[in-house]
Amino acid sequence: MKTSVTVLGLGLMGAALAEAFLKDGRTVTVWNRSPAKAGPLVAKGAMKAGTAAEAISASPLVIVCLSVYANAEEILTGDALAGRTIVQLTNGTPRQARDLAGRVTGNGGRYVDGGIMAVPPMIGRPGALVLYSGDDEAFGEHRETLAVLGRPQFLGADPGLAPLFDLALLDAMYGMIAGFQHAVALVRSEKIPATTFEPMATAWLTAMMASFPEQARAVDEGDFGTAVSSVATSQVAFPGLIETSRDQGVDPGHLPALRELFDRAVAEGHGDDGLARLITLLAR
Repeated sequence: MKTSVTVLGLGLMGAALAEAFLKDGRTVTVWNRSPAKAGPLVAKGAMKAGTAAEAISASPLVIVCLSVYANAEEILTGDALAGRTIVQLTNGTPRQARDLAGRVTGNGGRYVDGGIMAVPPMIGRPGALVLYSGDDEAFGEHRETLAVLGRPQFLGADPGLAPLFDLALLDAMYGMIAGFQHAVALVRSEKIPATTFEPMATAWLTAMMASFPEQARAVDEGDFGTAVSSVATSQVAFPGLIETSRDQGVDPGHLPALRELFDRAVAEGHGDDGLARLITLLAR
């Protein structure tokens, strides 16, 4: 028989998670602080719990997807956790995940943290990826059920790893988006349509991403030699980038902080190294 599931939290993502389990033929119990949000799911066959504790007690597997970690910490308490596997998909930090894992296990439950690398319409579809870490036995037992949501990837027994990877991937995404948006603001300062510039930016960024494997190898092996582009070569570009931004009436945004990083790298004798050297400075 298929494992029954409880879903705590019925925002856009929580509702998508519950609906995916319903479509898979699971018995699904739902709970939300605003009870009215359960209505559409109940109409599709879900069972509505009156309290969070009642919802937790209803299923061996409990999926948590609330707006902030503090809300999860508030309801994941007490004897109802005993014998339950708690899968926490609320966005949080590694420290929060480790602290909550201790609370859940202290109440007799098993804890798995997760990071959803997808938007709600992707849930239950092949493109969805969900990162997990924590109790490896609990994850193995419920892997088939969790796979209903998207491709599950287990990162290890430390519950802090899933939120760490989640936030690191968001970090990479926001950095890329910020660079693109700043570049668009520059060209639009001369009334050039963003749609004229976008294909060039997309092709350029795609080509630059080809350097990622080499940068990863370099920092892991501590070998920063380069025949492509050195730290000193890139440092030279930044005064012009910042000056042009100001001349065009565009906020320099993230560029001064990057310039400081390049300047520090050169000052510390790393000018001839490849760009992966900057990772070691950030780590300090």
